[in-house]
Amino acid sequence: GNGVKTIARILDVSKNTVKTYLFKLDKLLTGKRAEKVTIETLLSLDEPELYTLFHPGNPSYKDSRYDYFKANLEHYQKELEKVGVTRVLLWEEYKEANPDGYSYSQFCFHLDQQQVAKGKPTMVLDHKPAEKLYIDFAGKTIPYIDRETGEVIACQLFVACLPYSDYAFAMAVPSQSVSDFLYALSRCLEDLGGVPQLLVPDNLKAAVIKADRYEPDINQALEDFANHYRTAVLPARVRKPQDKALVENQVKILYSRVYAKLRNMQFFDITSLNEAIKLKVKAHNQTRMQKKPYCREEKFIADEKALLTDLPVDRFELRSYSMLKVAKNNHIYLSADKHYYSVPHTLMGNKVKVVYSRSMVYIYHGGKKVAVHTRNFKHGAYSTVKEHLCSHHQHYRDRSPDYYRNLSAKISKVLYEYVCLLFEQKRYPEQLYRSCDGLLALARKSDTEALEKACKTAMENGIYSYKFIKNIIENHMEDESVQNNISTLPKHQNVRGKSYYSNQQSINFK
Repeated sequence: GNGVKTIARILDVSKNTVKTYLFKLDKLLTGKRAEKVTIETLLSLDEPELYTLFHPGNPSYKDSRYDYFKANLEHYQKELEKVGVTRVLLWEEYKEANPDGYSYSQFCFHLDQQQVAKGKPTMVLDHKPAEKLYIDFAGKTIPYIDRETGEVIACQLFVACLPYSDYAFAMAVPSQSVSDFLYALSRCLEDLGGVPQLLVPDNLKAAVIKADRYEPDINQALEDFANHYRTAVLPARVRKPQDKALVENQVKILYSRVYAKLRNMQFFDITSLNEAIKLKVKAHNQTRMQKKPYCREEKFIADEKALLTDLPVDRFELRSYSMLKVAKNNHIYLSADKHYYSVPHTLMGNKVKVVYSRSMVYIYHGGKKVAVHTRNFKHGAYSTVKEHLCSHHQHYRDRSPDYYRNLSAKISKVLYEYVCLLFEQKRYPEQLYRSCDGLLALARKSDTEALEKACKTAMENGIYSYKFIKNIIENHMEDESVQNNISTLPKHQNVRGKSYYSNQQSINFK
């Protein structure tokens, strides 16, 4: 029974709003649906249902212009994916074909509405404490200045976070190479004070060799890293940033809390740059989160840190792999060191797997470790283990005066004395090695007593020769004395003497 003005004053709305609702109410009660809609029915409805009855939708979608736009919508969306095609260009072409069509703002509005309608729903993930570590690199580099050259060095920013507490870690590294990536990851785990159950990296080459939705090929170096720290690797899907949305969000936040705050500061080495980044990230982790009564660091320490597995005692060493063929000299050539490493001689001609770290070289064949060497960076040199050589080569390698003295001492005391006197001669030792080999061969074939007698005879006469000893034994002359007769010329008149040559004059030949 109240008038429009009274209703407007009571509800604190305009008169026109009251008139509009009364008009719509009358249309509902007297229209085609009058038999189904009554005042009692309307009063029993919830607010959203009641709103739908009085606001059935935007009349613009009933416009004939929208029908034309909708018919060409798929064409517009495909064209926007092409290089150089913009909304302005599409709208100009649209107006040429349809002069009475939408203005540019309405054209863009309906395009955006379609994008919203096509959008897929996102899922809220329930993260468990200490389960995963999300890993990524920021898209923008962070620089420092080389003090000597003045060159600006652009560094990559490694970013990681634990999704349960959203605790973040960031560090500048020279590149996204395997060594830099794993170094930053190891420093991250040390900063956390433990290891999570899963590492979730992006599909960068340092982590994934070949991306696949179901079974990606993990980089061997990252697999070794995960085995060393007793964890596993589960890369995010290709072009699916929502798989690690929290670390993507961390990158956005760090742009303002690290990049922006360091933009007016100059650093002259990567160490000082990382010290500044560490302070800013610490402040970020200690900043109270929106809509939550705690900061990231409090959540991490309270609920997550104690659940991380312990760090290994030793730091991880990056390993490299190579398949090499064993040469005829039973060595493999490692081109990274330009150095030769020995392998057991039985593997000559076979291919072996070489695994080398910063300090060691491991060689495998058929899944078994066959050789271990300390890494040597001396170019062109050989690292040889004696046991890897065949017996002949071991003998050749071990040759020395002491080697032959020791062998002869085991056979006979007399032979030992003879060999010692043999090496006292003013000859290069290696010239006497074959003579010693011959004497040892005679010792194996001959009677020891006969050999000793022959050696004594040779020493009495001061003759140090393998052939002399051999002739005595072969001719059974051990018991005979050797006559050392010195032959002289007979006396005769045909002796000119010194005076003849001193008095001779020069002879002229014609």
